[in-house]
Amino acid sequence: MIDLYQAFEAASDEYIKFDRIVNPLHPRPDLCAFLMLDQLVPGGTGDMVSAAEHDEIFLDTDVGKLAEVATQEDIVYLHRCGVRYDNSLDCLAMFA
Repeated sequence: MIDLYQAFEAASDEYIKFDRIVNPLHPRPDLCAFLMLDQLVPGGTGDMVSAAEHDEIFLDTDVGKLAEVATQEDIVYLHRCGVRYDNSLDCLAMFA
């Protein structure tokens, strides 16, 4: 199991470096992230965006399940798409 906080911290130099992704799942970074999250933690039935506040969206992904299956490479991929881990809320978020 990966520690999401540490994994995202380790990938801090990759934040919003979408151009570094080879063969992205979608040409738009946000949709690319949504598709990757759905592949890693399938089975969601609602919207990917669970909440929004000002210029930030929060993603409806079970971070416990993500931590069980994600690799550091997956976290780098997500971070390149603009996904970050909010340690205080224990969730994934993106700036709009």
